Formats: sequence, structure tokens, C-alpha cells
Amino acid sequence: MGLFKSKEERRIERDIRIKSGLKSIERSVNQQQKFAEQFIRHAQDAKRIGDKQQYEFIRNSLKKTASIKKMLERQLLAMKSAMLLQQQAAASAQFAESMNLMAVEISQTFESLDMTQTQMNWEKAVAQSSSIEERMGVFLDSMEQSSSIGTSSTNSDLVSDAEIDRMIESDLLASEKTELSKLDQLESEIAKELGATKQKT
Repeated sequence: MGLFKSKEERRIERDIRIKSGLKSIERSVNQQQKFAEQFIRHAQDAKRIGDKQQYEFIRNSLKKTASIKKMLERQLLAMKSAMLLQQQAAASAQFAESMNLMAVEISQTFESLDMTQTQMNWEKAVAQSSSIEERMGVFLDSMEQSSSIGTSSTNSDLVSDAEIDRMIESDLLASEKTELSKLDQLESEIAKELGATKQKT
């Protein structure tokens, strides 16, 4: 079943085993500390009662316990230092992996860019734009010529210049009448307001 575990699952299992080993060593250090405290009390009792043989035995046991405790503390320190190095290595590996992914993305982006084709498309677009502008100019000139030709040849026969002038003047007169009517209405309203004010006073 372990053969089919993912990389992340295996990493989690390793972390669990490492932390379990650390806890086990920490417990052993604490246990040796308790043993040392007990041996110290026993040595004090042996010295108090004058039992030199027992005192020497306890003293040697205490020395051995202190040596074991020191060795375990060194192991614990070595494992903690190794864990820090592993975390630093993991961070560096993550950085390297991220940089590699970005490098691949940048490379693919540039590979997908065809500057030659882009330049060709741009030149074609500029040429088409110039061609359209020229065609539009020709079209407008042609339209203006057609309009003037149509007016001179057709409309002049149907409507005289004098009639056009009268139409313009009549429209102007109608506009003036409208403005005069608005002024008369405004003067009437002002007169009413003034009359109402005088009555109040």
C-alpha cells in the first residue's frame, strides 16, 4: 500500500516519525533528570548515615546517569539542528521549484510570440488603413461632385433661388414671432407679479 502513497503523504509520515523521535528523546532526558535527582537524594542519605560503600555505588550511578542525560541532550540538539537544516533546504527547494516554473512559463510565453508575424500584421494593418483613408477621400469627393451636379441639373428646374430665399426668410420671421410672443408673455407675468405686490402693501 505504501508504494502508492503520494510524495506529500510520504513527507507527512516522515515528519510524524521525526517529531515522534524528538518527543521520545525529550522524555528520556526528563527521565534521566528524575533519576539523577533521586540518586542525589540517595547519596545524601548514604553520606548522612556514613555508608561509604553505598555512597560510592550511588555516586557512580549518578555519574552514569548524568553521562546518559548529556548524551541524550546532544542527540536532541543534533536532531533539532537537523530539522532546521531540513526546513531551510525545503524552503530553498520550494524557491528553486517556483523559479523553475516561472522560467518555463516565461520561455513558453516568448516561444509563443512570433514577432515576424506580428510585424507583418502591423505593416498590413497600416497599409490597409492608408488605403481606406485614400478610398474614403475619393468617395467623399465623388459624393460632393454628385451632389452639386444633381442640384444644378435637377433641383434648379423645380425650385428657384427666389423661392429658397423666401423659405429662409419666412422661417426666420416665424422664429422672430415666437421669440416676441415669449417676451410678451414674460412681460405680462411680471406685470401681474408687480400688481399683486402693490395690493399686499
